[in-house]
Amino acid sequence: MMGVALSNQAVCIACGSANRVPADKPAAAAKCGRCAAPLGLDRPAEVNDAQLALLLEKSTGLILVDVWAPWCGPCRAMAPQFATAAGALAGKARLVKLNADQSQMVQSLGVSGIPALILFRDGRIVDRKAGLIKADALTAWVGGHLTNSGKPAI
Repeated sequence: MMGVALSNQAVCIACGSANRVPADKPAAAAKCGRCAAPLGLDRPAEVNDAQLALLLEKSTGLILVDVWAPWCGPCRAMAPQFATAAGALAGKARLVKLNADQSQMVQSLGVSGIPALILFRDGRIVDRKAGLIKADALTAWVGGHLTNSGKPAI
């Protein structure tokens, strides 16, 4: 299908609606078709358990979850690294943050220490890492999963 840009589905954190995002449009400019909120595909979004469950159920492509806590020094040190990686991976993977202190999902996700990074493709866990990771290493790690997926991601 030459000339046709593939699209992906991204869920709006604000209203929960699924949105088709054309691959040829800038990820930073993507807005929700229902509520017009920015989809924030170029920066990490804070999610709760319900929002994460909805993202995993309705989104296609890669979603990287950073499980963290406000009292955790390495988690706080990783926040700017995670934000930088989100910008570098805009339109390729969606990065979200889940506060372990406010989540019931952490046990079902198999989190035993934080910061914990869990990478999902189409709602299924494909990889995980623990500890502080620099932005370039994080981007390379997720990028390796992009080239192995055989399909576009958001």
